[in-house]
Amino acid sequence: MDHLDRKILAIVQRDCASKAEAIAETVGLSASAVQRRLRALRSAGVIRAEVAVIDPKAIAGTMTFIAGLEIERENYGALQKLRRWAEGCDHVQQLYYVTGGFDLVAIILASDVEAYDMIAAALMRDNPLIRRMTTNVVLRAEKVGLEVPLAEE
Repeated sequence: MDHLDRKILAIVQRDCASKAEAIAETVGLSASAVQRRLRALRSAGVIRAEVAVIDPKAIAGTMTFIAGLEIERENYGALQKLRRWAEGCDHVQQLYYVTGGFDLVAIILASDVEAYDMIAAALMRDNPLIRRMTTNVVLRAEKVGLEVPLAEE
């Protein structure tokens, strides 16, 4: 990946609906060259998906919860099972295997506290090797980003 690919990625990760012609003008390539590069970036898996990012505040009754999960020690099978469970639950937006006080951190969206409680109960029921779950309720999102910093080489 060269500096032109990075420039293209910087544009499309802010707005994936950007037209090749507009990108080409910004980065100094032809529209067809931009399209070829985008196709290659998709094929290589650098661009995993092109989606519409919905503002949760625009959807009435959407709350964000941050859950810290502790699993039974030395049980890496529990990680795989939990990952598969989370992949099947759209409410789990992100799941991170981390260092520190928790083994995993999950970002979970739910309509309200009761809905979150049902999701948490299902998570614990279906993943019995989770020893403890600690939840923080997000009162206000001060910054939410999806852009990957693209340092120049």
